[in-house]
Amino acid sequence: MTNSTKEGKKVIPIAAAEPEEEMISLYAAHKKIYPRSVSGVFSNWRWIMVWVTQIIFYGLPWIEWGQRQAVLFDLSVRRFYIFGLVLYPQDFIYLTGLMIIAALSLFLFTAVAGRLWCGYACPQTVYTEIFLWFEKLVEGDRAARIRRDEAGMSGEKFGRKAAKHFLWIVFSFWTGFTFVGYFVPMREMAGAFLGGELAAWEFFWVFFYGFATYGNAGFMREQVCLHMCPYARFQSAMFDKDTLIVTYDAERGEPRGARSKKADPSKLNLGACVDCSLCVQVCPTGIDIRNGLQYQCIGCGACADVCDTVMDKVGYARGLVKYSTENAMINHWSAKQTMRHVFRPRVLVYTSILMAIVLAIFVSLAMRTPFKVNVVRDRGVMARVVEAGKTENVYRLQVMNATEADQRYRFTVNGMPSLVITSDNTVNVESTKAVTVPVRVQADFGAASPGSHEIHFEIESLDSPGKLIEKSTFIVPK
Repeated sequence: MTNSTKEGKKVIPIAAAEPEEEMISLYAAHKKIYPRSVSGVFSNWRWIMVWVTQIIFYGLPWIEWGQRQAVLFDLSVRRFYIFGLVLYPQDFIYLTGLMIIAALSLFLFTAVAGRLWCGYACPQTVYTEIFLWFEKLVEGDRAARIRRDEAGMSGEKFGRKAAKHFLWIVFSFWTGFTFVGYFVPMREMAGAFLGGELAAWEFFWVFFYGFATYGNAGFMREQVCLHMCPYARFQSAMFDKDTLIVTYDAERGEPRGARSKKADPSKLNLGACVDCSLCVQVCPTGIDIRNGLQYQCIGCGACADVCDTVMDKVGYARGLVKYSTENAMINHWSAKQTMRHVFRPRVLVYTSILMAIVLAIFVSLAMRTPFKVNVVRDRGVMARVVEAGKTENVYRLQVMNATEADQRYRFTVNGMPSLVITSDNTVNVESTKAVTVPVRVQADFGAASPGSHEIHFEIESLDSPGKLIEKSTFIVPK
């Protein structure tokens, strides 16, 4: 715009008004999810898994086995105790086997029925269920919690919130304490805690794990499943059209709409879905299963439980939301046909491989020699010629007793003519201890040509079945 007079005087431009700045967010604001309580078959199974997993987790550290904790991963002495089994760092292969079993089990369960692990046994799911139970106990049902959060602060609201967080913190602390109890004898740690003598690193991990439980299960909840857990992202690679998933029967349910209980849906041109939105309200991740399979779905079956309840109330057949497969929905298969396709070659292969690995590990453990030996030539003492014209080499044998009883072991050596052990060839080793023994080995001078010769130490347990043969070298000097 310009401003001028009729006489053509100087023109002065007038600046245009600047538009108001508008902030545009690239991310949707997080909306808190208030899962509604639900009962039914799948809800019962979830709570069964909660009880089973937590009884095992909280109970194992308190079980004694032969004057010690039944399950203890004692890092200070580098030994793992699992009931009657004692494992050393050299038994790392069993940990590898356990990880392979866990991975294959995950593949198998996912191929059969989707995210069963997420919906029923994942610690995030289990602890979220427990924290939601505390929340309901203190603050009431879903509607009461929503009303209280929308209202202003009051004494009653503050008191309930404080009580809820107190219960969360106590439970989280106990969870952290139990976790550390798998690495430090639980009874010793409990005594040290009560006496104010808990070690710094123990104190740190108790509160670190407790804080993680408090934050993940109390606040982050579904955000862990949606944004932090990688399983949600790569699960589609394990799914196919014969995988059991929580499915909405759109052919039967659409078009959805409200109606009276006595109304005939066919005359209203409506499907079986009454559009009550309860399936959304009970979902722990806040999705609408009627929009199809979504990566946020953890397969817990809560929507199937509540939908069956609604179908019972309006007098319709159950199964509008159910566990089924894509092929079963398209081809209208019966339950028998569906299950026949679920146990397809892919699943049978996973099962066979898994069972073979489990069997191999159990056989290996059953046949495992209950002691270990490391043979090292003593580098501080060179090969030498000693009295009576004998050639002598010195070795160090480390014997590890992997049993929980004192054992005696005897050494013999072979591989060269006239080879003999001239030092004491027996050793006593206390239970779950390791002893290093110097061993002198001699051979007649000239029994072998100068140089390095392979020999074998044979170590035999005198108190229990077991024999090991370890290879080493005998050096004949020039």
